[in-house]
Amino acid sequence: MSIVAVGSVAYDSLKTPYGERERVLGGSATYFSIGASLFSHVNLVGVVGEDFEDTDLDLLKSRNVSLEGLVHRPGKTFFWKGEYGENLNEAITHDTQLNVFAEFNPEIPNSYLDSSIIFLGNIHPALQGKVIDQIGKGRFVVCDTMNLWINETRDDLLKVLKETNLLFVNEGEAKLLTGEKNTIRTGRKILEMGPQMVCIKRGEFGSILMNKENIAMVPAFPVEKVVDPTGAGDTFAAGFLGHVARTGKLDFPTCREAVKVGTVLSSLEIEDFSVERLKTITMEEINSRLEEYRKIIS
Repeated sequence: MSIVAVGSVAYDSLKTPYGERERVLGGSATYFSIGASLFSHVNLVGVVGEDFEDTDLDLLKSRNVSLEGLVHRPGKTFFWKGEYGENLNEAITHDTQLNVFAEFNPEIPNSYLDSSIIFLGNIHPALQGKVIDQIGKGRFVVCDTMNLWINETRDDLLKVLKETNLLFVNEGEAKLLTGEKNTIRTGRKILEMGPQMVCIKRGEFGSILMNKENIAMVPAFPVEKVVDPTGAGDTFAAGFLGHVARTGKLDFPTCREAVKVGTVLSSLEIEDFSVERLKTITMEEINSRLEEYRKIIS
């Protein structure tokens, strides 16, 4: 199975307890595409400006990522500047410049339409809905969202959820979306909104995967040194959907295993700044950490 990834391609300036980096590669579609390309072919849909470096294009091309859907526009690429303190679960935003991303209007190339899996990164639900309209029925549609869209574009988001097979959402956002305080009731209520499955991410407490018949609670991998948590959620999704694409199966046991793969891949990604760790990860390394992870949780 091949995957279409729709989302932001950006430059970030970062500060964490382990150092600072200026104008490094970022964006939800970037992290996802590089991570998922370890498992399957990825078709990227995004927008960049005139300042986007050829070396970054070359990186994406070298990772089995198709760029026909990556549009170049006059202006600057989306830019975010943020900082992480001792609480690495929360980023402090110092600057956000949408630039060409402000006019992002995703168009799915015809060559992408044979893809079986669609990953809709954390973009406006109206844009997510536009992608769903273009791809037609019969795809495995996966959506990510955030508190901004839950608070300000709820109606658009609810329309998207009706057409979604799997929702990735963190625990706080899930409770905000449903108004529930209990995490399991939260998952049940999200399933009533349309998705066939929901994966609730709980940071250091792992993840909960649910459909109407099953619940799987998967622990986090114990990482001793988190250098940069930026992109961890998108990398988790990349490992999850990469595993699904590689196996060609969408049943609950496969998706439960996919949570473990996503957990391991994101645990590797956060060991360095930006996408630096993703550049060097191999399948042998992923499988080795998966083996270690299974011993920990057995």
